[in-house]
Amino acid sequence: MAKKLIVIGGGAAGIFCAVNAARKARGLEVTVLEKTGKLLSKVKVSGGGRCNVTHGCFEIGEMAKRYPRGGHFVRKAFHRWFTSDTIGWFRERGVELKTEEDGRMFPVSDDSQTIVDCLMKEVNSYGVEIRFHAEVKVVEVAATASRFAVRLADGRVLEADYLCVACGGYPKSESFDWIRGLGHSVEEPVPSLFTFNMPGDPITKLMGVTVPEVQVRIVGSKLVEKGPLLITHWGLSGPVVLKLSAWGARELAASGYRFGIQVNWIPEFTEQKVRERLQGLRYERAGQAVSSKNIFGLPQRLWEYFLSAAGVTEGVRWADLPAREQNKLTSLLCAGSYGVQGKTTFKEEFVTAGGVRLSEVDPASSQSRKVPRLFFAGETLDVDGVTGGFNFQHAWTSGWVAADAIAGMAVAEAAAQGYS
Repeated sequence: MAKKLIVIGGGAAGIFCAVNAARKARGLEVTVLEKTGKLLSKVKVSGGGRCNVTHGCFEIGEMAKRYPRGGHFVRKAFHRWFTSDTIGWFRERGVELKTEEDGRMFPVSDDSQTIVDCLMKEVNSYGVEIRFHAEVKVVEVAATASRFAVRLADGRVLEADYLCVACGGYPKSESFDWIRGLGHSVEEPVPSLFTFNMPGDPITKLMGVTVPEVQVRIVGSKLVEKGPLLITHWGLSGPVVLKLSAWGARELAASGYRFGIQVNWIPEFTEQKVRERLQGLRYERAGQAVSSKNIFGLPQRLWEYFLSAAGVTEGVRWADLPAREQNKLTSLLCAGSYGVQGKTTFKEEFVTAGGVRLSEVDPASSQSRKVPRLFFAGETLDVDGVTGGFNFQHAWTSGWVAADAIAGMAVAEAAAQGYS
């Protein structure tokens, strides 16, 4: 065939593009350039080492709502490759996925190495070449726009007929300069999927306590989410915080990551209902100690913390609970106020909001609208999802869509040149 594809980036999107292009266009020479010494590093650490492959959502419109940036783009791409296709692809290669209660999907082995091994087997089966420590500095396009010259940091120059950029999200804007050099616009990168730092806040003494369902609101904004919350030694984490960080990525960056939050620890109750319930306990449990057992199903350590913060004297009975302390307790439960002064990356799953402007890329093929034969996949695009397998699904989708388009072009051009 004598046609060459270079994929920049050895992550999920890049490897998925490479192996599927090589499989669909036999004879196409495929090379993956990885600037580090490891492939699929995010796949390896995702989901606590289990790899959250995708999410058990099978309705395109609903799935698209989980992307703070890029929802319309992925909606179109999902018509080409969706959750069921990802599940089927891995199943055909002997990897079964399971769905957990929250919708996240993992390999039944509960080991990310299963996914890594599956992808690497495809790399080897189709003769995909991997070049490590190959950092791209400049990409030049031939005058005819039919060839690319990829210049590496060590001075090497590689040529290709097709180029897929799947290098992930850069935390610094200047890192995108070589992509801007291709004529593309880039939305400024900011962190997404991070936890909230609350240095010195006494609630951090409850590190390790989890609450299944809370509501967290960013003060002074429309940002509000519900979900599980985890108290850590540095502040607050858990799915509800990560969702907020994703939807508010740009707004929170603009604040310098210093903002107020309001937490409703029992969102199934209105403030009025809480007041009525506490008042009723004065008679129902008049002789019982307030601290003995809480009726809201909160962890006992958290309940005792709220009592202390409300000024409730240890051992006081419900019948003797002063109105002032009762009102303070109601406020803490329904609208506790906390100050956030920074962020922490969620484990090793660094995600950025920002990247190549989506209006400049065709979602049906992942091909650049500016440069023919140039493709983009994965987090390099201005697409990012909330936690739960959505970013990986976009990686598989964009990688496959690019591979399919590249393979189709390669086969057609080879046939026109007399190759079989």
